[in-house]
Amino acid sequence: MDFNLFLNKLLYLSILSMRMKKFKKILVANRGEIALRVIRSIKESGRIAIAVYSDVDVNAPHVLAADEAYCLGSPVPAESYLNIAKILQIAKKSAADAIHPGYGFLSENETFAKAVADAGITFIGPGIEAIRIMGDKIMSKKTVKGYHVPMLSGTEGAILNLDDGKKMADAIGYPVLIKASAGGGGKGMRIVHAPDDFKEQMDRAVSEATSAFGNGAVFIEKYITNPKHIEFQILSDSHGNTVHLFERECSIQRRYQKVIEEAPSAVLDNELRQRMGEAAVNVAKSCNYLGAGTVEFILDEQRNFFFLEMNTRLQVEHPVTEMISGIDLVKEQISIAEGNPLSFSQSDLSINGHSLEVRVYAEEPFENFLPVTGTFKKYRIPSGPGIRVDDGYSEGMEMPVYYDPMIAKLIVHGHDRSEAISRMLRAIDEYQIEGIPTSLPFCQFVLTHDEFIQGNFTTSFVEKNWKSERPVLQESDEKKAAFVAALIYDQLHKKKEVATTSDSQLNPWKINRRS
Repeated sequence: MDFNLFLNKLLYLSILSMRMKKFKKILVANRGEIALRVIRSIKESGRIAIAVYSDVDVNAPHVLAADEAYCLGSPVPAESYLNIAKILQIAKKSAADAIHPGYGFLSENETFAKAVADAGITFIGPGIEAIRIMGDKIMSKKTVKGYHVPMLSGTEGAILNLDDGKKMADAIGYPVLIKASAGGGGKGMRIVHAPDDFKEQMDRAVSEATSAFGNGAVFIEKYITNPKHIEFQILSDSHGNTVHLFERECSIQRRYQKVIEEAPSAVLDNELRQRMGEAAVNVAKSCNYLGAGTVEFILDEQRNFFFLEMNTRLQVEHPVTEMISGIDLVKEQISIAEGNPLSFSQSDLSINGHSLEVRVYAEEPFENFLPVTGTFKKYRIPSGPGIRVDDGYSEGMEMPVYYDPMIAKLIVHGHDRSEAISRMLRAIDEYQIEGIPTSLPFCQFVLTHDEFIQGNFTTSFVEKNWKSERPVLQESDEKKAAFVAALIYDQLHKKKEVATTSDSQLNPWKINRRS
């Protein structure tokens, strides 16, 4: 063997051995349902799970489930779950080998990821550079450009003044979307339908972005009317392997936030799924991604897809991917962070059945989804075949005002989409929550709506179909229930009748799209 080749191999093995480590203790820097979900996978893998909590979460399920738990103090996020110094102090005190950030709070904070690394602790997530690049929508588009990923026409950099913005919008063609470069959640986003509205909407977008993210940079891109929101789950290891675990349909949204998700999408055929999956993998490769991430696309009525953004963390809706793939994404995150290669390749993965998730929020859907607080006077979760509940509350607890109003995620798995819908409706019916209004009535409405059953809904579904005023029932409960059951049976039966037709006929997106 050539001596230089031998030295290079020795160096590679040495670096590999340093990367390969076995975590003994993992701290979960989060709360609620995601903290509990991560803790369960940590304990299943034979490791010690460490929880942190604020004063109001002292008796929360994630605290009781952990092997060790430490108080962060005040429930105010800046003084607890966003307090980097305090979290690191606890991590060192508890001798944690690694920190899992969950999602939200500090999960996509490059300052936190760097502080964790500087403290000699492993951050279970992507590298700092990937977080930085993908956290800036302008930078992410520049990085992805050249990797054969379709992108919407728009500005390549931030808009510096109103006149330049107007000229670009005229060149792109209305409607256009003004978007904040930083952050997400729909903040700093404004649709402009005509030139006369441009100044007002740009001023609002800049103001909102500055207030929410401390960064008023905005850019313009073509606005797609009535798109679908499709995202792909990816996993990348430190050995050069990247795979996608298929898509999630996330088009049911209110205020740009997802409420119902499913996997796989009812409108993707194998050819389109493969092209979108390859594009998602290329996005991950463009920033040398490590760990679990999600690449989001929009799909127009002609089945053209375009890169939207990449989320450098675990997604709220990750359970539907786990249900159809059989892969525990949190365990994979931990294994990748330990330096292990993926134990499977793209060809090993396949779609098994169909999964749906509804987000159960403490909110009043009949009052424009207004968040609410209160006490869980009664709390009973559904059970039975194919049902999973990821929650972070129990009976007698209070819903605090300080955090996101999500109570739980209700997930089901079925042999096919028809069974998954029926199973979800049964699960919603069994879910008993008293003392706090929830989003479950809205979810039930969506699942029994003809557009959803047919699969031809878009991101405008809520705006088009949901009326925020509380309905006045004109029929008896029995008649209403019978009507809904008949509607579901009729629509699902129609889908079975076309099971032997061509892919084009099977695809409800093709059947129902406008010309």
